Amino acid sequence: MTFGQALDVAAASSPRVDAREATTAGARRTAVAADQLPDPKLDLNFNDVRLTQAERDPPFPNTYIRQTVGVRQDIPNAKKRHARAERASADIVAAEAGEAVATRNVRIGAALAWIDLYYAERRLDILKKLAVQIDDLTQTIGARLTSGSATAAQAFDPQILKAQLSDRQSERQAAIDKARAQLIRWTGVADPEIAGQAPSPAIDAERLRAGVATLPDLRAADASIAQSEADIALARAQKNPDISVTASLARRQPQFGTFASVGVSIDLPLFAKKRQDPRIDASVRAAQAARLDRADAERAALGALSSDLADHRMYREKFEHARDLIVPLSRQRALAAQDSYAAGRIDLGSALSETVALANAEIDLLDREAALERDAVRIMLVNTGDVR
Repeated sequence: MTFGQALDVAAASSPRVDAREATTAGARRTAVAADQLPDPKLDLNFNDVRLTQAERDPPFPNTYIRQTVGVRQDIPNAKKRHARAERASADIVAAEAGEAVATRNVRIGAALAWIDLYYAERRLDILKKLAVQIDDLTQTIGARLTSGSATAAQAFDPQILKAQLSDRQSERQAAIDKARAQLIRWTGVADPEIAGQAPSPAIDAERLRAGVATLPDLRAADASIAQSEADIALARAQKNPDISVTASLARRQPQFGTFASVGVSIDLPLFAKKRQDPRIDASVRAAQAARLDRADAERAALGALSSDLADHRMYREKFEHARDLIVPLSRQRALAAQDSYAAGRIDLGSALSETVALANAEIDLLDREAALERDAVRIMLVNTGDVR
């Protein structure tokens, strides 16, 4: 599994991303009905059912029950329906932003797990190489003991060193297993194996700063503002009257025939100061809070980016120091020590010490490279969604 494949598989198979996609799909379906009229209502009435006998009946008493069948349609005002449609559209944008955030976080998790596994395996390779070098150095210990150029106590140094090396290999193997477990967690692949090389993304600070406004978190904040503004419009629309239209048929005595009725009901928002105005004011304040939250989120994003860029410069400088100075010098010392040991000028312990020091320097270089790679990949995925 290459680095790019790990990110693609993680995004395509993540339950978290699937959940956000379902939320977005639900928001889109809800928007279809947002500005539709309410369902009509059917009225069935049986009126004028006599319950008691009158003291004096009229000459022609009416003993028939009036039967009425009608339909009522509530019609919210146009501003209210438009505000509901705007709120539904803002809900879709908010859901899409949440989906983008989830996808980004899953890709970051998979990317860091892949990098951790990649470098954990390389660290173990260095220790395996060190074990071979120790064996090569100790092949002459028997002859040196026979010739008296090495003491009996020095014969135990390689065994002790190999035991310590075995402990370090166990630690590195555990690190590999943990990194693989994290990669399984993000990709769902049962037993992933690393393929290819780690990415080396180029960090363009100016381009990253210019793209802060498009971050998924800020898009979510923008959607929150749009939702609040739609709520303001909806609250203000409450001041406009809604109407209800009714139509009905009524029948009492057969000789009188069937009667039709049509009516209109109109809301009267007469007490706006105590009903609609407080809701409008609350919505306005909520929108103001959303704008302030968005401004704070942008500041936080810019601050986090500046901090990340400062750390990235530090990681790069530390990596370059180890690559250009520490490891080459350690390699020269180790080679010189091996030559001196072969010439009989130093003992085995000193030669082994320099060989181990070289391995430690190479592992330290890998640690610095891994920190640089993790940091660069995280910065690019957080701020652009990609590592190119």
